[in-house]
Amino acid sequence: MAVCYNNLWKLLMDHNMNKTDLRKAAGISFNVIARLGKNETVSFDSIEKICTALKCSISDIVEFFNESSDSDLNKHTTIELFAGAGGLALGIEKAGFSTLGLIELDKDAADTLKRNRPTWRVINDDIANISCLDLQKYFNLKKGELDLLSGGAPCQSFSYAGKRLGLEDARGTLFYHYAKFLEQLQPKMFLFENVRGLLSHDKGRTYKTIIDIFEGTGYTVQKRILNAWNYGVPQKRERLITVGIRNDLVDRISFEFPAPHKYKPILKDILLDCPKSEGAAYSDYKKKIFELVPPGGCWRDIPESIAKEYMKSCWYMDGGRTGILRRLSLDEPSLTVLTSPSQKQTDRCHPLEARPFTVRENARCQSFPDDWQFCGSIASQYKQVGNAVPVNLAVDIGKKIKEALGDL
Repeated sequence: MAVCYNNLWKLLMDHNMNKTDLRKAAGISFNVIARLGKNETVSFDSIEKICTALKCSISDIVEFFNESSDSDLNKHTTIELFAGAGGLALGIEKAGFSTLGLIELDKDAADTLKRNRPTWRVINDDIANISCLDLQKYFNLKKGELDLLSGGAPCQSFSYAGKRLGLEDARGTLFYHYAKFLEQLQPKMFLFENVRGLLSHDKGRTYKTIIDIFEGTGYTVQKRILNAWNYGVPQKRERLITVGIRNDLVDRISFEFPAPHKYKPILKDILLDCPKSEGAAYSDYKKKIFELVPPGGCWRDIPESIAKEYMKSCWYMDGGRTGILRRLSLDEPSLTVLTSPSQKQTDRCHPLEARPFTVRENARCQSFPDDWQFCGSIASQYKQVGNAVPVNLAVDIGKKIKEALGDL
């Protein structure tokens, strides 16, 4: 996808402004002005600053056009909501989609997206401030033109689950804003990703309410629980994948969930050559105890007196408590990567060293490429990685959606 800014220069003339005036008014750098003059891509942050300064829309100053590559001509388009650090968006891109926009509230996660994909239009804002807009105008799209809407809204509990209320009654929930995008843009398909537990929340009524509302915006829905370990991800991580097809296209689009891979990767495949990165550390006390735990073991594999003293009240809890003092093995996949590297009841100690996984090791467990950089504090980076959709899982789902869309 190439860009042209000829309309920008015409608009400047209408405003009796030159490039220096624009640079000062928009607060952009000489380098950005130079790239604009060469019709090179610049960040969407810069474009939005220019639009604010000139009181115009993106379509007034930027023209997008396809270059001669057949692969570009065949790319389908997508918009992502609740984008996080980009695991799902990156996977969808790798599957062959062109990303038109991403919305993410968390500044560190939005900065991560911008750093790794400067040409992506990253909208760092509350989705509630966007879903109320004229979305067709905001994204310069005609109704029904978008190929795919993707994302996974964090679904809070809501008291009216199961009452089969309409879309407007779901205000205040994050999935409401997802549904508003469906209602306004009417993409050909949608991908809604979430935790497995959503299926059973409030005896299934929460998920049913969500699906009823999605179907009410004009879609036929199918769902499946997929374990990322079956799709080239060295991690046991089950996700609820919901895919919708616009009702007028159900006779032309046939979607099938991806088949599991024959080989399921383990930690030995990704840890031994992992690049160094920052990470958390255990206290000296906790480190000495973990040195007693063998790879693949937990509190049950150390002397009872030491385990009892460490676990305190947890010692008397019911259940297996195998997450306590859990040390992983190179011959198994990671357990589900979490947002914090060291919680007493959900430890994931490195197989070879008495320490938590580093940010980069967790990123490898999520199948992020090594050149994908994360912004913010170490705690924020752990959170971004832990909340992400595994990239390889997203690739496989994205490929099946692209295959389903075909030449539409």
